[in-house]
Amino acid sequence: MKVILQQDVKSVGKKGEVIEVSEGYGRNFLLPKKLALPATAQNVNLAKQKAGSAAHRKAQEADEAKLLAAQLAKAEVTIPVKVGEGGKLFGSVSGKDVAEALKATHGVEIDKRKISLTQEVTGVGDYEAVIRLHPEATAKVAVHITEG
Repeated sequence: MKVILQQDVKSVGKKGEVIEVSEGYGRNFLLPKKLALPATAQNVNLAKQKAGSAAHRKAQEADEAKLLAAQLAKAEVTIPVKVGEGGKLFGSVSGKDVAEALKATHGVEIDKRKISLTQEVTGVGDYEAVIRLHPEATAKVAVHITEG
Protein backbone atom coordinates (compact mmCIF):
# COMPACT_ATOMS: atom_id res chain seq x y z
CA MET A 1 0.00 0.00 0.00
CA LYS A 2 1.37 3.42 -0.95
CA VAL A 3 0.85 6.29 1.49
CA ILE A 4 1.96 9.92 1.85
CA LEU A 5 3.27 10.69 5.32
CA GLN A 6 1.70 13.70 7.04
CA GLN A 7 4.25 13.68 9.89
CA ASP A 8 7.69 12.22 10.53
CA VAL A 9 7.30 8.59 11.60
CA LYS A 10 10.29 7.00 13.30
CA SER A 11 12.01 4.31 11.19
CA VAL A 12 9.41 4.77 8.42
CA GLY A 13 10.00 8.13 6.77
CA LYS A 14 9.73 11.90 6.86
CA LYS A 15 6.78 14.21 6.28
CA GLY A 16 5.74 14.49 2.64
CA GLU A 17 7.41 11.25 1.46
CA VAL A 18 5.49 8.70 -0.60
CA ILE A 19 6.34 5.29 0.79
CA GLU A 20 5.26 1.68 0.43
CA VAL A 21 4.02 0.03 3.66
CA SER A 22 2.23 -3.21 4.38
CA GLU A 23 -1.54 -3.16 3.97
CA GLY A 24 -2.24 -3.80 7.67
CA TYR A 25 0.24 -1.19 8.97
CA GLY A 26 -1.18 1.46 6.69
CA ARG A 27 -4.87 0.67 7.25
CA ASN A 28 -4.71 -0.09 10.98
CA PHE A 29 -2.06 2.35 12.25
CA LEU A 30 -1.01 5.14 9.88
CA LEU A 31 -4.39 6.12 8.41
CA PRO A 32 -6.51 6.10 11.64
CA LYS A 33 -3.91 8.14 13.53
CA LYS A 34 -3.78 10.64 10.63
CA LEU A 35 -0.05 10.01 10.20
CA ALA A 36 -0.54 9.31 6.49
CA LEU A 37 -2.92 9.70 3.56
CA PRO A 38 -3.57 7.14 0.81
CA ALA A 39 -1.37 7.89 -2.22
CA THR A 40 -4.11 8.78 -4.70
CA ALA A 41 -3.25 10.93 -7.74
CA GLN A 42 -4.91 13.96 -6.15
CA ASN A 43 -3.06 13.53 -2.82
CA VAL A 44 0.29 13.01 -4.61
CA ASN A 45 -0.17 16.26 -6.59
CA LEU A 46 -1.10 18.11 -3.40
CA ALA A 47 2.01 16.74 -1.64
CA LYS A 48 4.23 17.87 -4.55
CA GLN A 49 2.77 21.38 -4.38
CA LYS A 50 3.38 21.56 -0.62
CA ALA A 51 6.95 20.30 -1.05
CA GLY A 52 7.61 22.91 -3.75
CA SER A 53 6.27 25.77 -1.65
CA ALA A 54 8.22 24.56 1.41
CA ALA A 55 11.44 24.46 -0.64
CA HIS A 56 10.74 27.97 -1.95
CA ARG A 57 10.11 29.23 1.61
CA LYS A 58 13.36 27.67 2.87
CA ALA A 59 15.33 29.23 0.01
CA GLN A 60 13.78 32.63 0.75
CA GLU A 61 14.64 32.35 4.48
CA ALA A 62 18.23 31.41 3.58
CA ASP A 63 18.54 34.42 1.25
CA GLU A 64 17.19 36.78 3.93
CA ALA A 65 19.61 35.35 6.49
CA LYS A 66 22.57 35.78 4.12
CA LEU A 67 21.56 39.39 3.46
CA LEU A 68 21.32 40.09 7.20
CA ALA A 69 24.68 38.36 7.73
CA ALA A 70 26.29 40.66 5.16
CA GLN A 71 24.88 43.70 6.98
CA LEU A 72 25.99 42.43 10.40
CA ALA A 73 29.52 41.65 9.19
CA LYS A 74 30.11 45.42 8.98
CA ALA A 75 28.58 46.07 12.42
CA GLU A 76 30.58 46.89 15.52
CA VAL A 77 29.22 47.14 19.05
CA THR A 78 30.65 48.86 22.10
CA ILE A 79 29.67 47.57 25.52
CA PRO A 80 30.60 49.65 28.58
CA VAL A 81 31.27 47.55 31.71
CA LYS A 82 32.33 48.25 35.27
CA VAL A 83 35.97 47.44 35.86
CA GLY A 84 37.63 46.94 39.22
CA GLU A 85 41.25 47.06 40.29
CA GLY A 86 43.67 45.24 38.04
CA GLY A 87 41.34 45.48 35.03
CA LYS A 88 38.97 42.75 36.30
CA LEU A 89 35.34 42.92 35.19
CA PHE A 90 32.42 43.12 37.59
CA GLY A 91 30.10 40.43 36.23
CA SER A 92 30.42 39.06 32.72
CA VAL A 93 29.63 39.89 29.12
CA SER A 94 27.34 37.40 27.37
CA GLY A 95 25.28 37.01 24.21
CA LYS A 96 22.47 38.89 25.91
CA ASP A 97 24.65 42.00 26.27
CA VAL A 98 25.70 41.78 22.61
CA ALA A 99 22.06 41.37 21.52
CA GLU A 100 21.00 44.42 23.53
CA ALA A 101 23.87 46.48 22.10
CA LEU A 102 22.97 45.43 18.53
CA LYS A 103 19.36 46.43 19.12
CA ALA A 104 20.33 49.79 20.63
CA THR A 105 22.94 50.81 18.06
CA HIS A 106 21.81 49.15 14.82
CA GLY A 107 18.12 48.43 15.44
CA VAL A 108 18.57 44.71 14.69
CA GLU A 109 16.81 42.34 17.07
CA ILE A 110 18.56 38.97 17.39
CA ASP A 111 17.85 36.13 19.81
CA LYS A 112 20.55 35.99 22.52
CA ARG A 113 20.80 32.19 22.14
CA LYS A 114 22.07 32.60 18.59
CA ILE A 115 25.02 34.72 19.72
CA SER A 116 28.23 33.20 21.04
CA LEU A 117 31.48 34.93 21.90
CA THR A 118 34.55 33.31 20.32
CA GLN A 119 36.55 33.70 23.51
CA GLU A 120 35.78 34.51 27.12
CA VAL A 121 35.64 38.22 27.91
CA THR A 122 38.21 38.76 30.64
CA GLY A 123 38.78 42.49 30.47
CA VAL A 124 38.66 45.66 28.41
CA GLY A 125 39.52 45.10 24.77
CA ASP A 126 38.29 43.89 21.40
CA TYR A 127 36.50 40.56 20.96
CA GLU A 128 34.47 38.79 18.31
CA ALA A 129 30.95 37.38 18.49
CA VAL A 130 29.53 34.80 16.08
CA ILE A 131 25.82 35.03 15.25
CA ARG A 132 24.13 31.92 13.82
CA LEU A 133 21.29 33.39 11.75
CA HIS A 134 20.50 30.25 9.73
CA PRO A 135 22.20 26.88 9.20
CA GLU A 136 23.68 28.33 6.01
CA ALA A 137 24.47 31.85 7.27
CA THR A 138 26.59 33.14 10.14
CA ALA A 139 27.94 36.60 10.84
CA LYS A 140 30.90 37.81 12.87
CA VAL A 141 30.48 41.04 14.81
CA ALA A 142 33.28 43.05 16.40
CA VAL A 143 32.64 43.66 20.11
CA HIS A 144 34.53 46.42 21.89
CA ILE A 145 34.53 46.24 25.69
CA THR A 146 35.19 49.62 27.30
CA GLU A 147 35.41 50.85 30.87
CA GLY A 148 32.23 52.60 31.79
